[in-house]
Amino acid sequence: METLTRRVLQILERDARTSADEIAVRLGAVADDVRNIIAECERGKIIRRYKTVVDWERAGEDGVLAFIDVRVSPAREVGFDDVAARIYRFPEVLAVYLVSGGYDLQVVIRGPDLKEVAMFVAEKLATIDRVQSTATHFLLRRYKEDGEVLVETPEDRRLAVTP
Repeated sequence: METLTRRVLQILERDARTSADEIAVRLGAVADDVRNIIAECERGKIIRRYKTVVDWERAGEDGVLAFIDVRVSPAREVGFDDVAARIYRFPEVLAVYLVSGGYDLQVVIRGPDLKEVAMFVAEKLATIDRVQSTATHFLLRRYKEDGEVLVETPEDRRLAVTP
């Protein structure tokens, strides 16, 4: 990947609202070149969408985020892909990852409460063919997400020590 393209993508990944003109100024590039890079990356699906990181707790929205580890029996010719596809089609599912370790897939879901997440696991996820077992972990607190620190750092109130 060309260096200018990589640098444009890094800026947009950090803040998708950054204009092509501002990116051009930061990089010492021509704004039309930056616009062309962005358009080409959108057409090529390198830029999949633009995202906002929302602190839902601060916004007063309740809900439960769960990370579900799933052990799957792989199938000949498709491995884990067909099970992953069945899982990512559920609207509750935010992400599905193939991972190494004791489990094969990690599924991230959002539900209105613990009961709804439990029902999703019991009625939808665990009933999929070749799903052998699951382990559910509930998010207790978000400290940092997508590079954004979400907690307030307390002010250091200690007195300065001087010699």
